[in-house]
Amino acid sequence: MISLLHELAEITDADLLARHVAGDEHAFEVLFTRHRDRLWAVALRTMRNPDEAADALQEAMISAFRRADSFRGQAAVTTWLHRIVVNACLDRMRRNKVRATQPMPDNPDHDPTLAVAGDLQDEFSDKETAADVARALASINADQRAALVLVDMQGYSVDEAAAMLGCAPGTVKSRCSRGRARLAPLLAHLREDG
Repeated sequence: MISLLHELAEITDADLLARHVAGDEHAFEVLFTRHRDRLWAVALRTMRNPDEAADALQEAMISAFRRADSFRGQAAVTTWLHRIVVNACLDRMRRNKVRATQPMPDNPDHDPTLAVAGDLQDEFSDKETAADVARALASINADQRAALVLVDMQGYSVDEAAAMLGCAPGTVKSRCSRGRARLAPLLAHLREDG
């Protein structure tokens, strides 16, 4: 089993997907493992809630697993996977029609995520800034938020984001521009403080 997984790790994404479609029971696992960190980051930044992001990512991977035979090879497999994740997030947000928030820990003094070395004031400021950004992102529409997450937060090019979102590059540019324009007044205090 270990040697089989090692062998599969050396295969391209497209070949792994083809093997999965042909019935290889381990190929999709290797493909997902290869890209899970970036897929998780996209889901988490899009949903802004770990539980919702986990559910969206799971829905996306089930969809990709079942629809692997629909992959036409017009884009990279990773682009196809990211598009499925973004679409699952957008679908979930539309279904929920609820603005997700990040829950505060019951006991912040014992939360290991808060026990980061460094000045407590800086830590508080960083968390406050992250909360401000999350609230501002929650105030813009889901399409603009998805474009901004992919381009500004994940570092994808406009063309890559367009492929993931299934729209034209000009649409991504427009969504980013409108989203940034809506965020600017909401986050202006961060520039003044910095």
